[in-house]
Formats: sequence, C-alpha cells, structure tokens
Amino acid sequence: MHCPFCGADDTRVIDSRLGDDGSSVRRRRSCQACGERFNTFERAELSLPWVIKNNGGREPFDEGKLRRGMQRALEKRPIDTEALEEAIVRILRKCAYGGDREISSKQLGEWIMLELREIDHVAYVRFASVYRRFEDVDAFSAEVDRLRSGQPTDTGTQLSFLEAEARRRKQ
Repeated sequence: MHCPFCGADDTRVIDSRLGDDGSSVRRRRSCQACGERFNTFERAELSLPWVIKNNGGREPFDEGKLRRGMQRALEKRPIDTEALEEAIVRILRKCAYGGDREISSKQLGEWIMLELREIDHVAYVRFASVYRRFEDVDAFSAEVDRLRSGQPTDTGTQLSFLEAEARRRKQ
C-alpha cells in the first residue's frame, strides 16, 4: 500500500479490526519513510450482474440506484436504517450469488418489492404503484386488498414461492 502522504510503498499494518458493519476490515497503517499514519478499508468485491432493462438495453448494476429507490419508497416512514441496509444486503446477495451474468430489471423489481413488503406495507405500495404503473384506483385498491389478505402479489414470477419461503422462515 502506497503512503498517501509521501508516496512511499513501504507501509506496515499496525492494527486490524472489523469495520462498523462487519463487512469490511479496517487497517491502521504506518509509513516507514515519513512516519505518518493512515487508515485503509478492505472490502470484498462482489461480481454483480448487468441489468437488462425493459427496453432491452443493458447497464451495470448500480447499488446507489437500488438504495435511492428503496429510500424514496421509505421516505417519511418510521423505519430503522438498519432494516433498509439488511434488505439491500439480501438483494445484493441474490444478485451476486445467483450465478447469472445478467438479471432482468423485472426480477430485480420483484426482489425489491418482496423486501419492502416485509419492512413496511406503505413503502411496498408506494414502490409497487410506480413499478407496476397502476393506471387507476382499482388497480391500486386491488394491490392493497391483496396486501391486507396476505395473498401473494400477482407477479407472474416465482415471487409467490419466495414469499411463502420468507413467511415459513419467520415462523
């Protein structure tokens, strides 16, 4: 590791410990040339898939975009930021460990809705109304009715299986 102060390449690790969230390692280093001390953080680099958009275009997975979308749905809701971070980590794991090089934006949206449904029903309905492009009050009302009755959402994917599995794990 090069020293950020003098550029020397001879630095040594003085102390190592887990970062705040446990997903990184914080290392305290000392430069042998100038004596300055600095911190570095080591984090696992996940190979995330490309996202195939509805129009057929492809773009790299953007964790910031995922976070902003979920934060917008959760805006002004009494939700602990820890719950949001855990949901994001679960989605990232599904993306990284799924083994696919590409994932459809539809599948990603379904995973987001599944997580939001578990965190906060209002946030779920907010996200679903934009994501599914509800065109009238009846579509919105039908989604709220499904939510109240505990029915799986009508996604056309294996989401109902995933929801059932999530419910089973909670019991």
